[in-house]
Amino acid sequence: MRKLMRTPIVVGIIIVLIAMLGFLKYGLHSSQSPVNVWITTADQSKLLHQEADLAWVKDNTPNDSTIVIYGEKVYQQIDGFGAAMTDSSAWLIANKLNPEQRSDLMNKLFDHKQGIGISYLRLPMGATDFSLKSYTYDDMPEGQTDPKLQSFSIDYDKSYIIPTLHKAKELNPDLKIMGSPWSAPAWMKTSGSLIKGSLNPDFYQAYAEYFTKFVQAYAAEGLSIDAITPQNEPHFEPDGYPGMRMEPADQANFIKSHLGPAFEKAKLGTKIVIWDHNWDEPYYPIQILIDPETSKYIAGSAFHGYAGEVSSQQKVHDLFPNKDIYFTESSGGEWAPDFAGSLKWDMQNLIIGSTRFWAKTVLKWNLALDESFGPKNGGCPNCRGFVKIDQKTGAISYNPEFYAFGHASKFVRAGAYRIDSNTLGSGNIEDVAFRNPDGSEVLIAFNSAAESRSFKVQQGGNAFSYTLPAGAAATFIWTGEKRGTK
Repeated sequence: MRKLMRTPIVVGIIIVLIAMLGFLKYGLHSSQSPVNVWITTADQSKLLHQEADLAWVKDNTPNDSTIVIYGEKVYQQIDGFGAAMTDSSAWLIANKLNPEQRSDLMNKLFDHKQGIGISYLRLPMGATDFSLKSYTYDDMPEGQTDPKLQSFSIDYDKSYIIPTLHKAKELNPDLKIMGSPWSAPAWMKTSGSLIKGSLNPDFYQAYAEYFTKFVQAYAAEGLSIDAITPQNEPHFEPDGYPGMRMEPADQANFIKSHLGPAFEKAKLGTKIVIWDHNWDEPYYPIQILIDPETSKYIAGSAFHGYAGEVSSQQKVHDLFPNKDIYFTESSGGEWAPDFAGSLKWDMQNLIIGSTRFWAKTVLKWNLALDESFGPKNGGCPNCRGFVKIDQKTGAISYNPEFYAFGHASKFVRAGAYRIDSNTLGSGNIEDVAFRNPDGSEVLIAFNSAAESRSFKVQQGGNAFSYTLPAGAAATFIWTGEKRGTK
């Protein structure tokens, strides 16, 4: 009888001991999932390399080296990270690689698991300084015009640009495309040439229909155009390749009286995004958006990074908080041959800086160029793509921009929202945080100090710690709690 009475007591004691051992082993740790870590170092010894997972621990005491993530506060929704599918880039991919090389490159560019998962592409509408020749979708013999656009055609794009876009879309179904022209057809311009000049007001309506036909023609090819800009770099008239000047009043008039109504009449969902030029002239989009009759057709403003400061994006956002901000161009090049310096600039100004200042897209210039920084059609003599393709061998080299952007595009999915986090600032750990549609959360960090820095990341009552080498970038991703976004 006594033995039977002792058995439940012994069993109870054993259960308590097991529970206590479990607490000692696991109780100090959060129930959150492990943190995956990916790192790129300034010396290139690690390039988007996955490190050992980190564990959360119970910790709600921040210090001077703590990045606190407040997931309840959300900012802009992200459309994606990427580059431009220029004529030169598409031609190289389609014509200078064998099938195995092409498949490998496309997977590394667009697949999330095998590569960096690029989710947004900018598509030039016709020729740029990186094309095999100068062309538009409605070229006419000198002295002739085509106001009814009877000669409009995207046939040039069908041989290798559109097939390459289809392959990219197949690898990443979330991929979106923005169209941007460098010039209207020569017969529409005051110069009568693709070089220099501005849009002749007599052809404003024809040019609006030109955009409409472009969107419709691409839709007929199975490719949706998410957005267009009326003009690439409207305050720059290059003298060696296609370009066109367009002042704020002219762009506003074109949108308000022609392009906006044309898209509306055709029932197109394609967004209209203005400016598409450098940070140093935020007054340009402001002058356009201040008119409500024009503003109603406009989704947002796009910026380039060749002049000015990224904080200019904030000025436009603050005045027009309901309009989106896009970052659409900046090129790497041999003027900045140092890997560490290129990684630093992109991480500080674009991946972290531009998104902290409201950008929903962050794009570089050419996706791919060859060993001679081409093919070129005038313009930049030493611009660099995400990748270099050797025309003779098909050998592929991955440039600093590939790794910098990979720290975002591989992990921050289309539809993610930026969420609140403090940053330790320049000369320390700089960062930005996001929540993906599936609830996973991402922190991108860069150590801009001259020495290694240790820091803590805290969310709620949990934290993890990490030491990042000088000049290194890291992405941390974990399964967060599913919450509402906006």
